[in-house]
Amino acid sequence: MKVLIAGLALLMLGGCATDGQSPWSALTSSGRCAKPSSDQELALNLSDDLANEGKLHASLANLQNMPDALPQVRQRKARNYRLLGRSEAEPLYRSLLGTCMDAEGEHGLGQLAAARGDNAQAMAHMQRAAQLAPTDEKIRNDLGVVYLNQLRMADARFEFMTAIELKQSDPLAAVNLVTLLIYQDDWGQAAKVVSQLGLSPEQVTDAQARAQKLKGPSAPARKVVAVSDAIRWLSSEE
Repeated sequence: MKVLIAGLALLMLGGCATDGQSPWSALTSSGRCAKPSSDQELALNLSDDLANEGKLHASLANLQNMPDALPQVRQRKARNYRLLGRSEAEPLYRSLLGTCMDAEGEHGLGQLAAARGDNAQAMAHMQRAAQLAPTDEKIRNDLGVVYLNQLRMADARFEFMTAIELKQSDPLAAVNLVTLLIYQDDWGQAAKVVSQLGLSPEQVTDAQARAQKLKGPSAPARKVVAVSDAIRWLSSEE
C-alpha cells in the first residue's frame, strides 16, 4: 500500500431562516452530533442500506416517522431527495448549516449547484465543506470534479490524489484522475494509474467519454485501445 501511494505521488508530483441560521441550529450546534437511540440507529442504517441498493423511495419511507430534529435524519432525507431530483433537498441541506453536520450541508449544496452547472457556487460550498471535513474523501473528490469542470487541472489533480490516498478502495477518484489525464492526452500516466489501481475496462471507457465531453464535440475522438496498449507496454517493461 505504502509503495503504491508513494509511486502515485511521484507519478503526479499535483444555506432556512432569513438570517441564514438553521431552524434547528439551537438544538444541534456545531460539533459532535448527539448519538441517536439504538432504535433510531437501526432505522438510519436500514435507510442507508436501502439507498445503497438504489431503493430511494423505500429509504425515505423509513425516515418518515423519525424526528427531523435529528440532523442525521435531515441529511439522509436531503441525499435521497437530491438523487431523486426533488426540490426538497436544498432546504434540508441548508438546515444542516451551523449544526454538527455543517460539512454535509455544504457538500450537498455543492452537489446541487454542480448538477445545475453553477460551478462558482459549487466551488464555494465544496471548499467550505473540505475545510470543515478535510479527511472526507468524497468531499475532496467532488471538489476535484468542480475544479475539473473549470479546467483547473492542477487543483483537480491535487484533490483526486488526496481522495485516493484517504481511501484507495473507492475507485471514484481514480476514475476522475484518469479522466483528467486522458483530457491532457497523457496516456502513459493514465495507463499507470489504471494498472496500479486496478480499474476495469468499463471504468476506463467512462473516463475517456467524460474526457471527450470536456474537450467538446469538435475534438477528435481517441480509442480506449490507446490506454490498453499503454498498459501492455508498461507490463512488458516491468
